[in-house]
Amino acid sequence: NGDMLVTEKSGRVRIVRNGAVDPKPIAVLPGLYTQSTGGLQDIALHPRFSDNRFVYLSYSKDMGGGRHTPALMRGRLEGMSLVDLKEIFVADTPGKGPAAQCPIIFGRDGYLYMAVGGANDEIAQRGDSHQGKMLRLRDDGSPAPDNPFAGKPGFKPDIYSIGHRNMIGLTIHPTTGAIW
Repeated sequence: NGDMLVTEKSGRVRIVRNGAVDPKPIAVLPGLYTQSTGGLQDIALHPRFSDNRFVYLSYSKDMGGGRHTPALMRGRLEGMSLVDLKEIFVADTPGKGPAAQCPIIFGRDGYLYMAVGGANDEIAQRGDSHQGKMLRLRDDGSPAPDNPFAGKPGFKPDIYSIGHRNMIGLTIHPTTGAIW
């Protein structure tokens, strides 16, 4: 309807109507690591949002002791609230350095693409870590069944592409549908 949902690093999700930010957040997410580059990051609507009202949020999950890792949550927008919030994916990359960015987007194929950065060395080339990877997930957070590394020894099944450092945004080419 022209409204916009926006995230704030601190964990608040807000709605913008007619160019004005509603002062009351529609959700405040707990358990976030908000130091440095961490916090609530990206937001995406399910391709069938008008039917199911699903909203997806990527964030830096606090793992305790200064450790954090990228994670993904799904909720349902009901009126001015996000309800039934559920964590559906947690990357296996807990660390203490700067938080990796984790942009998300739904591709034209209906799968959710999630970039996991934080690769400062050869870990981006290894299949046993989520760091430096593009993941392709079903809408419930499970791996897409036909990912290129699914079933390959030494590779996580949710990996779609490897060798990235720290992706900070994703978009879809308007003509080809390729994810940039």
